[in-house]
Amino acid sequence: MPSIVIETTIHAPAELCFDLARDVAAHAESASFSSERIVEPGRMEGLLERGDIVAFEGRHFGIRQRFVARITELDRPIRFVDEMVHGAFRRLRHIHEFEWIGNGTLMRDIIEWQAPFGFIGRLADALFLRRHMAWFVFTKQSVLKQIAECRDKIRTDPDFTSHLS
Repeated sequence: MPSIVIETTIHAPAELCFDLARDVAAHAESASFSSERIVEPGRMEGLLERGDIVAFEGRHFGIRQRFVARITELDRPIRFVDEMVHGAFRRLRHIHEFEWIGNGTLMRDIIEWQAPFGFIGRLADALFLRRHMAWFVFTKQSVLKQIAECRDKIRTDPDFTSHLS
């Protein structure tokens, strides 16, 4: 089964990074480059908890797609897992891990999937799907990193907001 691991170092506490990664609004913001938005069914706002369902709709490969996932594991602030219950893949599991490292947090996303359509799906994997998945997760992590570091700076430096004007 194909998988990718994408790691990003964020200069912010693990608790903040963990909560942002499961915040529905932050997810939508970090995936806005794909026109992704939160849709029914499931949680439409707030922090995802174990057992919650969340649905996103976005454009991938020029096609509007809907992805519905359930949070199957949650151990704050270390790890949570979401698994696809409806979507384009035959199977998809996304593990989110957070590790405190010196002056920040190592955020690790592990994505495991099985493409649909047998041989054709495996061929698509080899030709473009793996590359697209890595780009999508890396880009989302980059935006989440910016959000987390900005929020942490505001939290720890009361004068920071005065520098923004």
